[in-house]
Amino acid sequence: MTAPSVLFVCLGNICRSPLAEAALRAEAQEAGIDMTVDSAGTGDWHVGHPPDRRAQAVALRHGIDISGYVGRQVSAADFRRFTHIFALDADNLKNLRRIRPSDGGADLRLLMDLVPGREGTGVVDPYYGDDAGFDLTWDDVTRAARAIIARL
Repeated sequence: MTAPSVLFVCLGNICRSPLAEAALRAEAQEAGIDMTVDSAGTGDWHVGHPPDRRAQAVALRHGIDISGYVGRQVSAADFRRFTHIFALDADNLKNLRRIRPSDGGADLRLLMDLVPGREGTGVVDPYYGDDAGFDLTWDDVTRAARAIIARL
């Protein structure tokens, strides 16, 4: 059986998706599950940049250093490389469906559909808000990461 591989996708790959990546990496390590985890953005504005300083701060408060993560843009190859691709909101899901190649076999879905009571909702983008928004994002992606681990 192939080890699961998960890609999280938001708009710029500096807030929500790196936090989701960090949360799932931590949950997988704790559960002793070997998997590939990555993140990307549908936009290219932050390619090559580290995560937002507020995202780094919330991850560090939870014992995870994401300062070495580097923003990248999702590509057609990702649909062949990963077994699962999770969009962090409906707009990014729509964009992913648009760029998905015909031979892209990844299971594509909205991340919060895995969390009971949150089906159909997105992880709110904290970028234009204050630090508290990053805490809410961390809570969302951690709940989703636990749901992913429970399904494996």
